[in-house]
Amino acid sequence: MTVTPARPFGRTLCAMITPFTPAGGLDLDTARAHAAGLVADGCDGLVLSGTTGESPTTTDEEKTALLRAVREAVGDGVPLLAGVGSADTRHTVRLAQEAEAAGADGLLVVTPYYSRPPQAAVEAHFVRVAEATGIPLMLYDIPGRTGTRIETGTLLRLAEHPRIAAVKDCSYDLLGATKVLALTSLAFYSGCEELNLPLYAVGGAGYVSTVANVVPRRMRAVLDAFDAGDAAEAARLNGLVVHLVEAMMSSGLPGTVTAKALLDAGPVREPLQPAGREATDGLRRVYEELLAATD
Repeated sequence: MTVTPARPFGRTLCAMITPFTPAGGLDLDTARAHAAGLVADGCDGLVLSGTTGESPTTTDEEKTALLRAVREAVGDGVPLLAGVGSADTRHTVRLAQEAEAAGADGLLVVTPYYSRPPQAAVEAHFVRVAEATGIPLMLYDIPGRTGTRIETGTLLRLAEHPRIAAVKDCSYDLLGATKVLALTSLAFYSGCEELNLPLYAVGGAGYVSTVANVVPRRMRAVLDAFDAGDAAEAARLNGLVVHLVEAMMSSGLPGTVTAKALLDAGPVREPLQPAGREATDGLRRVYEELLAATD
């Protein structure tokens, strides 16, 4: 018997960029068009105002405006998760309530960063946010940016909360994820594209991908092949995609920068800087090689 993992927000989610105008303002028209295109090309859901969406440099009002615009573009049938994480629990709670009011289906909540809270405080933070709204949470475990893991024991306790439904996993701890998957009903979404297929193979729900901004159908094809029972084809397609993943995510430039360079989707906000001509040309070359190999 095949056991299908829980997928509360779908399977193939894009961590969407936030387009800006040449003058640096929010470009809602481009956001609507990009969101609609992602859904048409196979994204089950969208995550707005995450790291890729440049949430540290967008205002609370811009986050709400972006959510409302994307909801208008994709309709009610597409799960939208709003990134509401911050280093301040009170601010996170307020963002969560505003996102719920603006039509979010779920909340992406990162571990509080910089202050490096102990695990009891991490747990209390997530519970406070979960109890502030009526919509489900996806916890975001990315210690490379926050400085703090969501440890396995903490995840096991948080899994008991009825509104804590999922994890975006950027911990690079496949053993820990496998243990939590075996003991809880939490849905694990890969947040590191190179681990999309490995995590999926051990029971993960899917992915939340930056690279999907650029090649949504190619990212989805890997999981489609696996679901069709063709592990060899999934591995082959994954091997093709990984070259673009490496170019976009391991080149020394943030994924936001590389995605916007390939999409020509407006500027990034400081302190980020746009990709230079040489980097953009290199990205374009790898991107075109992937298209040629998979068309």
